Amino acid sequence: MKPMSDAPVRVAFVCVQNAGRSQLSTAFAERERERRGLEDAVEILTGGTHPADHVHDEVVEVMREEGFDLSDRSPREITTGELQSCDYVATMGCSTLELDADSSVDVRDWALDDPDGQDMDRVREIGDEIEGRVSALFDEIEQEVSTRV
Repeated sequence: MKPMSDAPVRVAFVCVQNAGRSQLSTAFAERERERRGLEDAVEILTGGTHPADHVHDEVVEVMREEGFDLSDRSPREITTGELQSCDYVATMGCSTLELDADSSVDVRDWALDDPDGQDMDRVREIGDEIEGRVSALFDEIEQEVSTRV
């Protein structure tokens, strides 16, 4: 990982469209970062290789039930340079990431189903799985941050 102890841990959540799984992941990560008091220690990025026009409606609705408002979020493209600058990158099982072979980025492929067009119960299940994975990732990040101090 990064040798500079004062640099924030950078984590990215990436999928092709940046309209479903990566948006769910980012929202849960933002909440997890706040819960753990890591606002100054963790930077969160999200993006897609071919971003959609808007976040999937079913994702916006399910996250509204969880207390998140994703209606104003827009999918965005993420660059290889942004990804190379990260400590952790979580892909959603659909990305065509190309990082340098000697990259020190810890890439996790979560292989999650796409919530687009799914019924609300299935979208909730996908969200629950993502929430658990984000929490586990933040357990690791929190431990890394504590060793940097």
